Amino acid sequence: MKRLVVVALTLLSSVSLSSAQNSRGPERLVKEVRHELVMLPYYNVFDNLVYKVDGSTVTLMGQVTRPTLKSDAERVVKSIEGVEKVINKIEVLPVSPNDERIRVAVYRAIYGQSALQRYGLQAVPPIHIIVNNGNVTLEGVVANEADKNIANIQANGVSGVFSVKNNLKVEK
Repeated sequence: MKRLVVVALTLLSSVSLSSAQNSRGPERLVKEVRHELVMLPYYNVFDNLVYKVDGSTVTLMGQVTRPTLKSDAERVVKSIEGVEKVINKIEVLPVSPNDERIRVAVYRAIYGQSALQRYGLQAVPPIHIIVNNGNVTLEGVVANEADKNIANIQANGVSGVFSVKNNLKVEK
């Protein structure tokens, strides 16, 4: 019998586990993976790390701006007690001066907006801005639907943005 739990924080994760495995509990493994990923020194608002825990296998997904972050994420997850296998499907975004300009402009537009400034005060801001060839994807969690819509409007207003995909989730 398997169950699926989706945790929507700054890092999104899913876990599917059988009840007989991992004597210290599946929730411990999910928490440890999340903790290790959030603590990575170069993980920031322009990266999106997602993971899935299935027994003792962890699958890493998402997008990062630095190739070293991809390898660092795999290394720290492999070192967690109880993890036997890591499947690394993290995409490294292409280097682009235009995308970098858009990242900074979208960051300023979102976190400079008075209704959203409180999100920027957190250690790892919850609205992640992924830019790939001028296309913006917003990932993370906000408090309400209004904040989700404001972030979308702010990102769409940035010059040079071709499209905005708003994957922000609203807290329950």
